[in-house]
Parts: sequence; structure tokens; C-alpha cells
Amino acid sequence: MNKVLITAHRVIAGPADQVIVDGAVLVESGVIAAVGPATQLDALADTQVPRLRCPGATVMPGMMDCHVHLAFDAGPNLISAVADANPYELSTAMADRARQMLAAGVTTVRDLGDRDGLTVALRASIDSGITVGPRIVAATAPLTSRGGHCGFLGGEVTTDEDIRTQIARNAAAGADLIKVMASGGALTPNGPRMWEAQFTPRQLHLIVEEATRHGLRVAAHAHGTETIGHCVAAGVQTIEHCSWRTAEGIVYDPAITQRIVDNDISICRCVSGDWKLFLEQMGPERSKAMIEVIQEMREAGVRFIAGTDAGVPGARFDDYVGMLEFFASLGFKHAEILDMATVNPAHALGLSDTGALAPGMRADLIIIDGNPLTELAALRRIQHVFTAGRSVTK
Repeated sequence: MNKVLITAHRVIAGPADQVIVDGAVLVESGVIAAVGPATQLDALADTQVPRLRCPGATVMPGMMDCHVHLAFDAGPNLISAVADANPYELSTAMADRARQMLAAGVTTVRDLGDRDGLTVALRASIDSGITVGPRIVAATAPLTSRGGHCGFLGGEVTTDEDIRTQIARNAAAGADLIKVMASGGALTPNGPRMWEAQFTPRQLHLIVEEATRHGLRVAAHAHGTETIGHCVAAGVQTIEHCSWRTAEGIVYDPAITQRIVDNDISICRCVSGDWKLFLEQMGPERSKAMIEVIQEMREAGVRFIAGTDAGVPGARFDDYVGMLEFFASLGFKHAEILDMATVNPAHALGLSDTGALAPGMRADLIIIDGNPLTELAALRRIQHVFTAGRSVTK
């Protein structure tokens, strides 16, 4: 559909406090041509332009998931499922996972670790129209230490020259950003523990410097409190997880948080739809500490961006809204949560053509039954999805 006028009970243009009641969006050649009151746009648009009328519905920007792993299967044997998979079968599975995300209203995903550049190939297939899926921002192989977190993806480095070579390799493969495993993680047996640093402060500076030289941003996986501070000092653009861990437990540092705010660094907490089970497993004391830290960061003015870590065990690709409901349970306002899923990620990822509905922007939008500003569950009732102006309604 090259051109269409969409009318609905409300249009959330973005940020979420910008609402047009009885609004309309005119889409033409993959971009938004106009946004405004339905009566005005209906009168201006040629009578030959197809009308998509959605009474009682909301039109809003497509949502963005800033932390996914399309190569992962969300199962218990993740490493072998990725490392031992036939490339063709893995690519097919990745395309299916991407479609699941699009059907859930996610029109942009940032993939933060795959093998063999398979996400770049999938991105090209989607961009060309061969495959239906969301826009993909791809990191390819994340940099990690020898034997470190997710080393099975092929990004292990030791020396400065290794770092330069791997970043150049990722850039040549078509990476949109560089991902660094600055601390350990839970997925890799016998690797560094979650709070342990995998790179020195000097190496993190080098990674950011080399990425910048290639015109790429840096996303840093960082659980450890000390490592979070090192990532902030190095100048990364986003910090993934940011869980403030130490060997003794959670230790929050408000001074580092202030530097995060001052340096315009965005935080992706990486919460999947099974967060209730996760909190149960953590136990009341640790889960309470984690929640208090998130609330303190919010009060300090941290910009949060939405991410599910889809693909890790238990983190499904079709339950994006479950993650948003976690933040609602902490008292985040619905408008804040919608911004976490739209305008905030666009800013953090440097995507100036999406995240809001305005003339000239890429026509990534969703139409949902109801009002997500009063009922977050309305986001589960997807009526239509448009990506780059193409309707991919189920």
C-alpha cells in the first residue's frame, strides 16, 4: 500500500503526552506525510487515497526492543543451540523470531550478539522486502575476553590489536554498533562472574575510541558496580543490565548515576516477560534491593530504554509487553513507559527517523484496540502494524 490515511480515536504522536484526539496519520511512500486532526487530513487528502478507519483505537509509533538476541532460542541449552546449529536452519529460526516480534508491535530491534553475521544478512533480507520483519540494528559478534561471557559468538579478544581487529571486522561485516561484554554474565559456564570486569578501564576507552573511528556507538553489558563506572568514564552510549552487583551484593553508587545522567547515557535494564518468576528466584531481600535501585535511578533522571533480552532462557520473543508491565508494577506512569519503548530508544540508538509520528519520519507505527495511556494491556491487542509504510497486519 503506497499511500493510506489512517484515522483513529487517538493518535499518540510521541512523546506520549502528545495526543491528538480523533486524529489521523497520512502515510506515503514509506514515510509519514502528515499528522493531525482527522477532519483536517480527511479534507486535504485526495478522495482516491485509501482510508483505514479504526474507531476506538490508538495509533502510535512502533515499539522498539533495544536488547535482543535473534540467534538464541530462549531454551535451556542455548550455547549448543547457537554454536552447533546449521547456518541455514539458524537463519530460518531467526527470521521466525523477528516475525514474532513484529507481530507483537515491535518495529525496531537492536540485536546485541549473534554469530557469523547472520543478523546482518537477515537485516538485508528484511530491508529488501524478501523477509517480513522489524528494522534491525545489529551489533554482530560482541567483544569479550578469552573464555569470557558469550565467547562462543566469536568475539574473544585479548590484546589491543585484537580489539582493533575485531572492531574493524565487525564494521566490515556491516555492524551498526559495537557491543562489549564489560563484565561477566550468567550464560557462560566457568566464565567471569557477573560483577567481575572483563576489560580494564584503558581497554574500554580503546574500544570506544576505535568504535567512534568507525562511526559506531558502543553498548556495554555491565553488571558490576565498578565496571559500570568504568563504562561511564569510557564514554559508552548505553549500558545493558546495569544491576550494580558486587561480590557482597548490590551496591548502588549515586555519583556514578549522576555521571550517567550528565553524559546522556541510556540504561537498558533487560527485563523479560517472566520477571515475576525471576523476582521469586532472587528472593525477597535481593529483589527488593534491585527494585529500590531502579527507583533511585529513575528519581535521579536516568533515561531508561526498553529491552527484553529476548532469546536468553525464558525470555520469549512474543511477550514484549510483559517487560513493560514490570515497570508499571514499580509505579512508572504509562506515558513514561511508552516513551521508554519509542522516543527514548530512538534517541539512545541515534535513529532520528523513528520513535515518533511526524512528517518526514519513517512510517513505523502500530494501531491498537484501546488506550495504552490508561490500560497498558491494550498493547497486546494489535490491530495493524506498519513498518516503513508497509502493512504487515496478521
